[in-house]
This record gives sequence, structure tokens and C-alpha cells, in this order.
Amino acid sequence: MPDLPTPKDAAEAALFSECWDAVLSYADLCTAGSAPATQLATEAFALGIGEVRATGASGARSGGRRSPRLPAIPLLLTAVRTTAAAWEAGGRGHDLDPDLRLWLNSDKPARYTGLPLRRPLALRALRDLQEPDAALLWLAEVEALPLPVAARRLGLDPASVADELTQVRGLFRDRCRRAQRDTPMDTECRSYARLLDAVTRSPAADVPADLSRHLATCVDCAETAACLRPQGGGLSAALAGGVIGWGALAYLERRRRAAEVRLGAGRPEPADGEGGEPKNGTNRARVLRGGLLAAAVAVSLLALAVSLMPFGSGDDDAAGDSPADSSPVAAPRPSLPSVTPSPSVTPSASTTRAEPKTASGARNSDPEPQGTTSSTSSTATGKPVPDRSEPAACTVAYRLDSQWPDGFQATVSVTTTDALDTWRVAWSFPDGQQVGQMWDATVAQTGSRVTATAADYNSSVSAGGTLTFGFLASWQSKNSPPYGFTLNGHACTKTG
Repeated sequence: MPDLPTPKDAAEAALFSECWDAVLSYADLCTAGSAPATQLATEAFALGIGEVRATGASGARSGGRRSPRLPAIPLLLTAVRTTAAAWEAGGRGHDLDPDLRLWLNSDKPARYTGLPLRRPLALRALRDLQEPDAALLWLAEVEALPLPVAARRLGLDPASVADELTQVRGLFRDRCRRAQRDTPMDTECRSYARLLDAVTRSPAADVPADLSRHLATCVDCAETAACLRPQGGGLSAALAGGVIGWGALAYLERRRRAAEVRLGAGRPEPADGEGGEPKNGTNRARVLRGGLLAAAVAVSLLALAVSLMPFGSGDDDAAGDSPADSSPVAAPRPSLPSVTPSPSVTPSASTTRAEPKTASGARNSDPEPQGTTSSTSSTATGKPVPDRSEPAACTVAYRLDSQWPDGFQATVSVTTTDALDTWRVAWSFPDGQQVGQMWDATVAQTGSRVTATAADYNSSVSAGGTLTFGFLASWQSKNSPPYGFTLNGHACTKTG
């Protein structure tokens, strides 16, 4: 498997970080497992970056002008499709999704590689836009990025990006109309062309019954209507379908879910003071952990005070004759409840400490990191120690997929003995690595401790099942593998 190309400069390194998640997401749809998905994404990424570099070099030689090409993300997604077709032709089709293999062996891929005037309307119109305009349209419509985030990525003014997107949508429709006039049509499609143009120019116009029946049976005209009609919500599907073809709707759903997970589904996000990009989950996780820490300390103090009270004493003791009660109890040093009780202490009903709960009321089975120094819960380095009285209920495999200067990409797979309704995997990095992006989970990092929480679409895991997620991270002088993996607070056995 080829390695990812090394970024030539900071701008290209940023491009790698921005595009890899999308490429891997589509490659995962196209393959039959996580390992082939990473291989397909890596090969496609190398192919696409080579095309980006070649186009840039030819543009520099021609005085800054370049031949039209797609923005980075759609270009790399088409490279995934091209690489998948090469796998099928080269005898590696068994690693691909069966439905994709059927699609590759039909006449449908020819629409994307055949005569230019026969290619999907959205693909031709997107190529005809200026690259910054095309990139803004793709990020907003297909990648489902909030406009402030898209503006920051493209170096635009967040205050005016909404107006700019409206203008870009208008330009895209104009390019689609121009491309439609150049498209060879059969007699039936040509008879509906003027009616379709008139209907799509007026937002309030109803679609006549005969045109509606035609759109239900003609793929080309239906795509044209989705591209030209200013309302109806079909532009995203038309863009994704016109560029990548197979799996377009599934890819759209994945990108929307990923955006919801990053932002927090159903919660409006405040904007920060530098362009309005929504804040990540790190601050929210830090606030939640701070609340859990305070609750744990309070419960611990209460339990200690209760344990010192003279239960079962006579009236004289209660009146204060005992030297122990001659003065108020001094405030004890704050301590946290241990993960396991001390072997020399048998907890009673009066000293049992309650587990902290999450905001939803469910018991929090993974409250780390809490900074406890108890010898029963961690070593001097903070590495969790599993309970030796029972075997670990999970095994974890950590795989370093690729590495480049200052960055790397890795995959974590956890196999659980018990069925799970939700999951939370945590670990520690020994060398100060920092996670930047994560897919198929939400990430929160406090110091060296990282917590990955299930997304809404993969939270349930059957008994004996395996959950998998990946991430991009940065490293400096050393990139040692992580340690101290836990699943919902229980230590896991590391394999490999």
C-alpha cells in the first residue's frame, strides 16, 4: 500500500487535514471493510494530490491560467471512484462493496468518463465556476459545513459569506442553463426543454402533470431540474450525484451526520470572536468533567463526615463528652472516590459513595480523567490499572495507518464482550500528541487523556461486536503508541 504523499508546504498540509476525512468516508462506503477502506483512500489521495500538483504546475507555466478543474474535495472523491474502478479491473474487486461492483460493470460509469457534453450537468457546471466559488458551493451544499466554518477555511469574510453563497448559487444555475443548451437531447427531452426552463425560473411555478411524468422517467432532465430549481432541496443531491455517482446519497447522509456530531445535534452553537466558527466539543467536555469533579469531591466529603459521626453512641457521647466531639471536625483534604475500595476497608451502607451522574441522569461509568492519585486506580504515571479480580471485558487494537512530518492518522478498534447501548473509549498519549479530527465518534481531549464518544448512528454494539473509529492527530519529537485504554470506564486488554 502506498504511503500518503508528504505535504510540500503548510498550505498543502492544511489541504491534507481538510480533505482526508471526506476521502476516507467515501472510501469506506466503497469497500467491504476498514482495512480496504484505508488502502483505497490512501491510493486515491495520492492520485488526486498528484493531479492537484500537476494542474498547479501547468497553470504556473501558462502565466497563472489553468484548465478548469474541480475543487480539492470533489476532485479527490472522483479519484476514489477511479481507483475503485482500477481495483475492479485489476482483480481486487473482492475488496469493494458488491453494489459498487455491479455499478462499475454497468454502463453508468461511462457518463462520468465519456464525451464531455454527455457528462452530468452538475459536474460540467461546477467545473465551469471559478475554483473558490465552486469550493464554497461544495462545502456548504455537500459537506454541510456551517457558513462561518466554510468562510474561515476559504479565507472569506464570515459577515458576507451568506450573500456570496447566494450569488454563487445563481452563477451555478446560469452555468447549468448554458450547459443544458449545449447538451445533445432526444426529441422528447427537447420538447420539454423550454417548459422546464420556464418552471425552474419561477420559485412559485407549479410543475405541469406531463412534465412531472417526464421527470419521473428521465434521469438527465430530473438532474437538470434539481440543478436549476432554486427551491426544493435537490441541489445537494444533484451536486454529489453529478460528481461522484455511486453512493452519492449515502455520502451526503454521512457528511450531514458528521457535521451534526461535530457541532452537537440539535444544539445551537455560539460563535467565537474570530469569524464565528462553532467551538469544538473540548470546552463542553471540560465543563462537564469539572462538574463531575466537583460533585465527586462533595460526595467524598459528605461520606467522610458521615463516617466520623458517632452512630450508636449513648446520650453522653451525643452531648459531647467524648474528646472526639469536643470541637468541630476540621475540613478534610479534598479526595476523590477510588475506582475500587481499599482492601483494608469494608464499605458499609453509611459510607457507600454514589456514582456521579451525567447531565442526562445516566450513571457515568467513565468519569476519567479526575486527577485521582489513589494507588488502586492508577499508577504514578496516571496509567489506569484494571481490576485484577475479573478479566477485562474488552480488547483494543490501535493501528497507525500513516504518518508524515508533524501529523499521523490512526484507527482504533474495540471488541466488547457485552452488548452496548452507547460507548466511550478513552486512552492517554505519552508524547503530547493532539487529536485534530475524528470520524465515527466525537472527540474531547484534556491534556494527554483523549475520550472518543459514540456518534448517534453507531452507538449500539452487539455482544462480541467491534466498534471502530479513526482520527488525525499531530505529534512533535516522538509518536509512541497510546496506553491506558478503557471502554465505558473499564480497562481493556491491548492487542497487537
